[in-house]
Amino acid sequence: MTIKPILSFNDNGLRQEAQPVDEFNEDLRNLVEDMIDTMRAAPGVGLAAPQIGVSKRVIVVEFGNEDDELIPETLYVLVNPEIIQQSKNNVSGIEGCLSVPGYAGEVERAEVVTVRGKDQFGKKVKIRAHGWLARIFQHEIDHINGILYTDRADQIWQPTQEETDTI
Repeated sequence: MTIKPILSFNDNGLRQEAQPVDEFNEDLRNLVEDMIDTMRAAPGVGLAAPQIGVSKRVIVVEFGNEDDELIPETLYVLVNPEIIQQSKNNVSGIEGCLSVPGYAGEVERAEVVTVRGKDQFGKKVKIRAHGWLARIFQHEIDHINGILYTDRADQIWQPTQEETDTI
């Protein structure tokens, strides 16, 4: 499909709550394909529709197993996603963002979340995510709610190349 430009943190569109998706049609599937291509080209592990200037509640996430690099990455597409359950245990971790290039921040998030939504065809999806996958879902769902990780970060800095390789 098409690689789209990613909006930067100073674009007001990133601060607006995205609109729910009502129609599961070819336009939605084309949007999802564009988002996947854009995320992979960036490269990133997640992308929300508002990051490419589309005010829709759609996210894509592609992440492997953090404990075993030999397990292939899984692609998740969630339309109208919502966190329906989260652990009381929070953990801090370093996050970056395609819309805030060149910076990182320490953010506290729930260690485990259960996310519900639909895929691009309208099929119900429910995912229980732990660790980094849970963090990615929370980060991307924040985007569709007009929240950037910088709003939640205890501190923000420009990481060294060594730090960048581990984020």
